[in-house]
Amino acid sequence: MTKLETGGSPTSEKKIWMTLTGLPLTIRLDWPFHKSTSGADFWVLHGDIRLANSADLHALVAVNLSATVREVMPSLEPKDAEAPVINALRKEVDRRQIEFLKSGKLLPIAFSSRHYDFKRQKWVFGKASGEAIAEFVERKVYWQTKLIGEKRVWIADPTEAQYLETTSAHLLEIAARLVAALGLLRIEAEWAEPTQGLLSHAERFESATRQAAEELEKKHAFERG
Repeated sequence: MTKLETGGSPTSEKKIWMTLTGLPLTIRLDWPFHKSTSGADFWVLHGDIRLANSADLHALVAVNLSATVREVMPSLEPKDAEAPVINALRKEVDRRQIEFLKSGKLLPIAFSSRHYDFKRQKWVFGKASGEAIAEFVERKVYWQTKLIGEKRVWIADPTEAQYLETTSAHLLEIAARLVAALGLLRIEAEWAEPTQGLLSHAERFESATRQAAEELEKKHAFERG
């Protein structure tokens, strides 16, 4: 079992954070946020995003929290800030704004009001369809099991629900459908285990990840000229 933080959520470094494009990531965040030393009105949090199925591809990032978003956050402590920061970083990977390299190259990431709906007072990272969520759950269980070695994967993680713009209950409902329709998972409370049926789809998951990584590299190679 993964070591748990206060509140019961697995620590970000010991967990695979899937992107909707199919990339498995690990994310290290160097808490706490600190005030920018450049005189600008924002707070900074450094981190390291790793492409988890590669040996050494990673991206060093500086998350720049705007003053506008700081006002709506209860605190800058991990219990309040970790989930939206992780999801903002994943969304930047989805948008192919982050390049994974062998060498360190610090990349500033804007953590701004585009990730927050002030009218509805909630974080927004793009609502995923039911089909996309089902695929996400399959990939999450597969890669968490393969790369971290966990036998059980937490499906009802509120950080994942926030990223997909759904609820923990809906994630469990979709996981249950995968059980009923395809027999891909074994569900116990809020946790899932892969069946041999899910593991038999390994090439599908691996191929999707390779394709996503290749498309990301092509985009940045084109920009470099």
